[in-house]
Amino acid sequence: MDDNKRKVLEEEVRAQADRSIETLYSYLRLKTVSAQNLAIPETVNFVSELLNSLGAEVKVLDDLGGNPIIYGFLPAGEKGNASKTLLFYDHYDVQPPDPLDEWNSDPFEPYLKDGILYARGTADNKGTLMQRLAAIKALENTSGLPCNIKFLIEGEEEVGSPSIAAYLEKYADLFKADACIWEFGNKDAAERVSLFAGIKGSAYYEFSTKSAIIDIHSSLAAVIDNPAWRLVQALASMKNQNNDITVEGFFDEIEEPDEALIKTVRAVPFNDEALKKSFGLTRPFITEARGEVPQDALMLQPTLTICGMVSGYIGEGAKTVLPKEAKVKIDCRMVPGQTGEHLLACFKRHLARHGFSDVKVEMIESQRAFRSDINDPFLKLVKKTAEEAYQSEAVLYPNSAGTGPMYVFDKYLHLPIVSTGVGWAESKAHAPNESIRMKDYVDGSLHMAYLLTEFAAQ
Repeated sequence: MDDNKRKVLEEEVRAQADRSIETLYSYLRLKTVSAQNLAIPETVNFVSELLNSLGAEVKVLDDLGGNPIIYGFLPAGEKGNASKTLLFYDHYDVQPPDPLDEWNSDPFEPYLKDGILYARGTADNKGTLMQRLAAIKALENTSGLPCNIKFLIEGEEEVGSPSIAAYLEKYADLFKADACIWEFGNKDAAERVSLFAGIKGSAYYEFSTKSAIIDIHSSLAAVIDNPAWRLVQALASMKNQNNDITVEGFFDEIEEPDEALIKTVRAVPFNDEALKKSFGLTRPFITEARGEVPQDALMLQPTLTICGMVSGYIGEGAKTVLPKEAKVKIDCRMVPGQTGEHLLACFKRHLARHGFSDVKVEMIESQRAFRSDINDPFLKLVKKTAEEAYQSEAVLYPNSAGTGPMYVFDKYLHLPIVSTGVGWAESKAHAPNESIRMKDYVDGSLHMAYLLTEFAAQ
């Protein structure tokens, strides 16, 4: 692209990004909380109309259960490369806004202050979809679309994407593409653009034990076993004080990383002080006591995390009871090779071997890990165009520490995937006061315009 065309495109992208803000506000006002089944039909209609307004062919897929999946297709322009297709993966659902009392403004009423836009879904993922549409509109108004563009926009990402595998299997031809841009990304505390070529898997479980039909007076703890203690002791048998996971077989399926991958992982930046400050941490990182490289732990090693526990009385004041039951929610962030089903079998076997056969375990959801080939030219192109658009360094991570349905995209579509979005170091996705910065929103739109242009020319 010559300098004159680049300047014209940049001006149009920035204009379209500015014009899209009011539409983004309307999108953010939709309380699309999939965990509570809120505003799903309204949001499907809204997003479908957004795509229609760009001239896209739109299909709402709802024949396989779950919240509908929106398909969108825009063909290459007259001067474009119709042999190349880029797929965008996004989701229209958001996390619940709780706890509401920690928001500084209404979570579903966009609030702009000092160039920062606050609302649930700004970073994850409504803002990112809108900046992609702004880039497409700018290209349509200048040189035309440089390649074919497809969208897969789902409504269950925030509840583990339980339906997407079935849709990808049935509609693989419909979503066929040469590469995929994923739904999230951010700038880090040093203002570097973070790009992710993969994702960890996740398996979510509930452990429970019950010893009576009602809560009991605590004086009878002299003779009656306590299910809360039983569960605490069972959990302690699975992870020691050094944070070593001690469940037999837990690591058996892991595909060991090669030296090249380890080198790449250790080369990515890790700002420990910024992370501690962002979350107000009061304890040192567990990797310090273990003598481990934090990047290794975040990208190459699995986790075993207690997400929440419930038992007995936890209200104000005192109530002396022996609980009738105890429950705990646990998630495991998995690395390539691991499966939730295998870990479920490991947990059941471990509990039986250690005398906790009364503790039941159920798997709630599971998604496998995925990494693109770090040497794929598409990954390098995404990084190059990000640095051009943002005018700052971009860091390509082999995978994120988070989770999404990348594995099933690779299984059915077989394409390189890179995740990038408009978040920043203080976006607080999934937390109160979620936000994006408007400059990143505009620069992210420019990134998509550059990427589409150069992708078509490859």
